[in-house]
Amino acid sequence: MRIGLCVDERELSHGDLLEAVRDAAADGFGSFWLGQHASWDVLTSLAAIGAAVPGIRLGTAIVPTYPRHPLMLAGQALTVQAITGGRLDLGIGPSHRMIVEDQFGYSYDKPARHVREYLTALRPLLRGEAVDFRGATLRAAGQVEVPGAEAPSLLVSALGPTMLRIAGELADGTITVWAGPRALDEHIVPTIRAVAAQPRVVAMVSVSVVSDVDDARERFAAQLAIAGELPAYRAVLDRQGLAGPEDVAVIGDEAAVERALRRYAAAGATELIAAPFGTDEEQRRTRRLMAALNGAA
Repeated sequence: MRIGLCVDERELSHGDLLEAVRDAAADGFGSFWLGQHASWDVLTSLAAIGAAVPGIRLGTAIVPTYPRHPLMLAGQALTVQAITGGRLDLGIGPSHRMIVEDQFGYSYDKPARHVREYLTALRPLLRGEAVDFRGATLRAAGQVEVPGAEAPSLLVSALGPTMLRIAGELADGTITVWAGPRALDEHIVPTIRAVAAQPRVVAMVSVSVVSDVDDARERFAAQLAIAGELPAYRAVLDRQGLAGPEDVAVIGDEAAVERALRRYAAAGATELIAAPFGTDEEQRRTRRLMAALNGAA
């Protein structure tokens, strides 16, 4: 199983992003992923760096659906596909109530219904087909044509049973976060495979190769405390009997981290996205291990 790399683009310059994707490709990572935060636009960034660095796949983890109409997102995604030679993995999701309502001013009522309707409109648009969709949460009428662009692989940020079924029915799979091997094995993989024969199960994992595990865990807990308070993340953590994100992060020396990552594969993850964290030296040590594991794959 190949391991991809996710970096936090915030506070990085365009030159930094170019260097990061070049290093990832040189180190043998199978894919390079960016999130969408209040910073660089993720799809514009991937188009720019993908044009400069060939070979490596490029992914969004994730693009929030509410602020981007399906017609707009289809045009953006197909543009990236045309520029990069078809290397985009398009990860989307509804985000969280506090962001959608407090920042964007949209209603977050029934997000699963919104995602189902969004995908119903988006999927044919990505294939270049015309749509005339009228749902309870959105309307979309039109067509997007980008010469030379094929539909990207479409993934949904899904953790709960309803969203997992939607991902299996209307997309190519799911991107998970804060879901360890137990959640994958007992809940996520069986649920999505009940409606899809060969879904992609892309597990994002926060990883740090360190000497002092307790210190690294405390630092991570302080940094990511808010994640454990968001309802979707809280639910998947509770399902695993975990107190917070620090309990699902993979932290340890090289041997311990390798063993932990292999448990994700055994639990049904088809791909891993490593998100290194820690000091600069800890992140370099983590990336060296990920590169070695990719080389042995």
